[in-house]
Amino acid sequence: MPVLTRLMPSPLFVEIRPGALDALGGILADQRLSASGRIAVAISGGSGAALRGRLEPALPGADWYEVADGTLDAAVRLADDMRGGHYDAIVGLGGGKIIDAAKYAAARVGLPLVAVATNLAHDGICSPVSILDNDAGRGSYGVPSPIGIVVDLDVVAKAPKRFVAAGIGDVVSNISACADWELSHAVTGEPLDGLAVAMARSAAENLLRHPGSLEDRDLLTSLAEALVLSGIAMNIAGSTRPSSGACHEISHALDVLYPKRSAQHGEQCGLGAAFASHLRGECELTGLIVDRLRFHGLPVTADQIGFSAAEFTEAVHYAPNTRPGRFTILEHLDLSPSDIRDAYADYVQAVNS
Repeated sequence: MPVLTRLMPSPLFVEIRPGALDALGGILADQRLSASGRIAVAISGGSGAALRGRLEPALPGADWYEVADGTLDAAVRLADDMRGGHYDAIVGLGGGKIIDAAKYAAARVGLPLVAVATNLAHDGICSPVSILDNDAGRGSYGVPSPIGIVVDLDVVAKAPKRFVAAGIGDVVSNISACADWELSHAVTGEPLDGLAVAMARSAAENLLRHPGSLEDRDLLTSLAEALVLSGIAMNIAGSTRPSSGACHEISHALDVLYPKRSAQHGEQCGLGAAFASHLRGECELTGLIVDRLRFHGLPVTADQIGFSAAEFTEAVHYAPNTRPGRFTILEHLDLSPSDIRDAYADYVQAVNS
């Protein structure tokens, strides 16, 4: 008998609206996640700590855990600290690093996680992956995606604009990632999930053509929704494929080779997506991506995030090593360092003309 449908892993609830943070206690109770109020709340030392006083009256039974940073050690420490607490759920309150640490800790202790984002810097708020710093640099760890997403538009509107812009760069890079997946399907026969591609690409296309600025509430709503859709697309695919191609390989290479100098994840991925589109010969798409990145103040050349042409060339050449077995335009072209240097010079000339 043919399978006529499939189950799609997705959040139980998504709340994206002004004032959502003040309704968090009610949301948890309404969704039957915690009628007792036994919640562990993981917070950052920055935005999360600043919001603690506002949330404590609404979560009277919660225990609060401050997470030092987005490292594997901090995530393991958080899990160890929460053991034996008899909690109903974990709330990760803060930016991407804290939510990634909370996702990893929740997986270790076997509890559902609700992600409460205080900025929209990348799609980690809904993805089945935690990006954590470790002794070897930075690693990706598979984890269950959050069971719920809460984005208070009043809160994220106050986040540094650079973080909001970085989220746009991360989502727009989906276009390049999906093109890489389709290339691999055509060249290597890698299975392609059309639903995951449609969801990831639609999220990116919406932001690519959205006329709003970083101060526009409608843009923030669209960005939050796009980040959630990107995460669900990864859940559908069972991997990061719909949101991670050559664009992310380049970003990860910059992190590995220059760990003290790497920029925001979304800034690097947006630049990587523009360059990868150039390598694919997609002149019109490259122009659209570059124009949108510039509109939001995002970098379009390596020097704008502090890397020389030689350093960027080295990163692009190293990039395939960051995702062994993944096939993108970089693996397909298999460019030498001199080829990459020339291609990047052509790209810079094109975007600056």
